[in-house]
Amino acid sequence: MNYENQLDAALKQLHDEGRYRVFIDVEREKGNFPHATWRKEDGTEKPVTIWCGNDYLGMGQHPVVLAAMHEAIDATGAGSGGTRNISGTTVYHKRLEAELADLHHKDAALLFTSAYIANDATLSTLPKLFPGLIIYSDALNHASMIEGVRRNGGAKRIFRHNDVAHLRELLAADDLAAPKLIAFESVYSMDGDFGPIREICDLADEFNALTYIDEVHAVGMYGPRGAGVAERDGLMGRIDIINATLAKAYGVMGGYIAASAKMVDAIRSYAPGFIFTTSLAPAIAAGAAASVAFLKGEEGARLRAQHQTQAKILKLRLKGLGLPIIDHGSHIVPVIVGDPKHTKILSDMLLDGFGIYVQPINYPTVPRGTERLRFTPSPVHGPKEMDALIRSLDELWAHCALNRAELSA
Repeated sequence: MNYENQLDAALKQLHDEGRYRVFIDVEREKGNFPHATWRKEDGTEKPVTIWCGNDYLGMGQHPVVLAAMHEAIDATGAGSGGTRNISGTTVYHKRLEAELADLHHKDAALLFTSAYIANDATLSTLPKLFPGLIIYSDALNHASMIEGVRRNGGAKRIFRHNDVAHLRELLAADDLAAPKLIAFESVYSMDGDFGPIREICDLADEFNALTYIDEVHAVGMYGPRGAGVAERDGLMGRIDIINATLAKAYGVMGGYIAASAKMVDAIRSYAPGFIFTTSLAPAIAAGAAASVAFLKGEEGARLRAQHQTQAKILKLRLKGLGLPIIDHGSHIVPVIVGDPKHTKILSDMLLDGFGIYVQPINYPTVPRGTERLRFTPSPVHGPKEMDALIRSLDELWAHCALNRAELSA
């Protein structure tokens, strides 16, 4: 094999299909989110407004978070120095795990370097703990969940997205005595729809299955204290394992699971993805703990309400333009373009012509033919930013070289 030619062919395919991913050099401005500076390849700079970030509440810039991180780095230095077992467990890690366990009303929580690793490590380890385990996974689960289920070597069943009747059929077809786990999400990030948590928990009770929920796009943003959709709906006590992130609403980085003390201890003791990974830097753990604690309070509730209001306003105004958006009532605002090349063109024109930064979402993140621009409004996207976005989209959709009918195809 000519390895260089093979790499050229693989990259050419992405370019030909309009799916080649281009990283935009964006420098966020402390205390000025969602505004940032775009550093162009020619060395020039341009001010932009970020409309596709996952720092949903702007906590990555919050003084409470920054102060906690400064304090920790001044006290301990930069890195943790090792895995949790060797030297990477500090008071900051233990404090954060305690905050997370309290958030979800669970006995314990376990930190990972990302929610991706938390999903992959946990789901791939569970069959070691429960021999013969069958995992029932929603068809639109995140790639990290799919990878964890794929790697675990156990039996798996894929049920149609949010199709509780299909899930029931699959559960009923298997041995009642076999250990089972249902893995699903609370908010699916590309369409913004909600998982049927209550109905899935009812099936889990009926068929003696464990429940595993990914609340990555919900923690911090739903529920009285920001524990997610399961908290909002009064269902946290019926979920066995909760997975979530510290890199979105909490504005820092890292992932975790929350569960019973025995479940957490078993994953801690058996999951290679946890055992052999250097722990989060103490400053990151400190910042995340401060963010979690802050968003549990009254100010967090205010930010959550404002966040939902901004999402509703944006969806209403986009509908007023006649743009093809998906609205499932969550904070996710996808505008469907339906073609990868057209999506990239729109993204580039918004950035270069209007200072609006929103990255195209293409296959395999979403199915072919559903390529989109995915907007994530926040409490700090004010009327000025909203008006600028609406004006730019209206102008581009109506008057750019790609006419409205072509873009909506």
